[in-house]
Amino acid sequence: MPITKGFRALVDEATAQITTYSVEQVRKRLEAGDATLQVVDIRDVRELEREDTVPGALHAPRGMLEFWVDPESPYYKPVFGDESKEFVLFCGAGWRSALATKALQDMGMSNVAHIDGGFAAWTRADAPTETLEAHKARHAARKAA
Repeated sequence: MPITKGFRALVDEATAQITTYSVEQVRKRLEAGDATLQVVDIRDVRELEREDTVPGALHAPRGMLEFWVDPESPYYKPVFGDESKEFVLFCGAGWRSALATKALQDMGMSNVAHIDGGFAAWTRADAPTETLEAHKARHAARKAA
């Protein structure tokens, strides 16, 4: 069967229905210590190993995101139940995060957005990054506290 709607059409439809932030908007909020912001990296762990991540980002692989968000799922992560947070997703180019943001909205989340251009735009803007090792160490320290 031929594809009747391509990925670009899906991404464009999603983008028209979600909140999108620029790298600069998210960067300013991070630098200001905005406690309501939770950046979420939905890329595969292999991408994090190759390319680093945004400091303070929560890693939630795209393939598990809906399961981690749904309280009825055996894979539920309580962090996603914090309604005081705005979860701002990013991927490599902004396509997966647009689709993921739309999926989470469809699930009922209103506190979700994504970063235009994804991690590629983040690095082009010379925004700060951290290695996967630093990310893991920070996460381990947070769990131990």
